[in-house]
Amino acid sequence: MRSTSTKNTSREPVLGRLQFKDATLRSVSDSCKLVTDRVGSRAWREFHMQVISAVSEAYNNIVLHGYEGREDGVIEVNIRTRRDHISVELRDWGSSFDPTAVPVPDFDRLPESGLGLFIIKAFMKVKYRPGSPNVLILSKSLEDPAEGGA
Repeated sequence: MRSTSTKNTSREPVLGRLQFKDATLRSVSDSCKLVTDRVGSRAWREFHMQVISAVSEAYNNIVLHGYEGREDGVIEVNIRTRRDHISVELRDWGSSFDPTAVPVPDFDRLPESGLGLFIIKAFMKVKYRPGSPNVLILSKSLEDPAEGGA
């Protein structure tokens, strides 16, 4: 049986550039495997896809909006796992924003951009603290349909 203790996967800071996103997503992907013994199940595959999608969108937003026009941005990523749960903390020193002020996208117009925060909120629980650093915490529990989850 898998332990219920928390496992931390700390990472060194990465430059806030899109070309470094893949390394971050590989770490998150590997960490998703630590949350369950049911890796590969339908529920886990959906969990994994949603976590990777949300973290990818968050990383993009930090680089494209928080560090817009800057080459010196840094993103710190801390991943915590426990049985059936993952939490990904992203810290940056870019521009802050108010996630409650971002409108829901107009899906009738099929927007090319502006879906990132909507995707993040649809897939994961979100906590955000603006400041220096800005701290974004994305968390998600793995639900097993056989146990009454979605």
